[in-house]
Amino acid sequence: MFSLQFRLWLMMTILFGIIYAAVVVVGQFMGLSNFYFYLGISIALMFFQYLIGPKIVEWSMGVKYVTREQNPKLYQMVEDQASRAGIPMPKVGISQMAIPNAFAFGRGISDGRVCVTKGIVSLLNDQELRAVIGHEISHLRNRDVLTITLLSIIPMILYRIAWQFLFFGNRRSSRDGANTALIGLAAFLFYFLTNLLVLYASRIREYFADKGSVELGNRPESLASALYKLVYGSARMPREAVQEAEGMKAFFVNDPSNARNEIKELSQIDYDRNGSIDAGELALLRNAHPRLSSSEKMMELLSTHPNMLKRIKHLSSLS
Repeated sequence: MFSLQFRLWLMMTILFGIIYAAVVVVGQFMGLSNFYFYLGISIALMFFQYLIGPKIVEWSMGVKYVTREQNPKLYQMVEDQASRAGIPMPKVGISQMAIPNAFAFGRGISDGRVCVTKGIVSLLNDQELRAVIGHEISHLRNRDVLTITLLSIIPMILYRIAWQFLFFGNRRSSRDGANTALIGLAAFLFYFLTNLLVLYASRIREYFADKGSVELGNRPESLASALYKLVYGSARMPREAVQEAEGMKAFFVNDPSNARNEIKELSQIDYDRNGSIDAGELALLRNAHPRLSSSEKMMELLSTHPNMLKRIKHLSSLS
């Protein structure tokens, strides 16, 4: 199996290849100096966003950092998993969001932050919570947080180009109007293709973070049970609470927006109906062959996270 970093950098190479093609297309219809000026401004804006990104996440999620004295159990869990992963101790935070979840962010390993929402603490037992924290620590260890940030810049630039030429292009003549519209449509097509690649990269990093949690000493059934409970907890939340987290869901362990659909699938593997997944139930799933409908496959293609049944099936292979 190719390493996560190899796949992510391969995605980076493909994306830069696509944006180079976009540069060639746009360069046929306008002066290169103007184009590169616009491209430079876009990159500068994205770099500025990258610099202030952690603060935006903190404000959006209502994060408050805690010390060992303030929350010894949570702090010790993060410290233990970070030590096992061989990375510097990240900041530990609690988000005031009610939706049960956890997330990691930062510009790199030395700037890592691991946070849980107040809704997850009462939902998971200690083994499940530690497995989720191991998942988030693995994101930091794998350095995929920074890579995803860099990958995401390219579709954003293409989207800005498409918006500029489709709605603010030079329309002094019918020929100019046709050219600018063509550039805008081409940029939008490139945006759609690159965004699909970014979503794919986002999904595969979740599989590697799941595997990383197991490598840090957490049992696969603990993480599987935690994921099941997170889906169930999200499905019970009011739609307003889920919509509140819509813009930040790529950071989460699972996608709260899909929880109502995923809970129907996952309830089938909770054979004893006790609201969790144990080692025996995970072993039964190992030999099963779940199939997704066409609509579920399309939903996964456009999602930041893998289909949850496939994801827990993957965990069963790690037992």
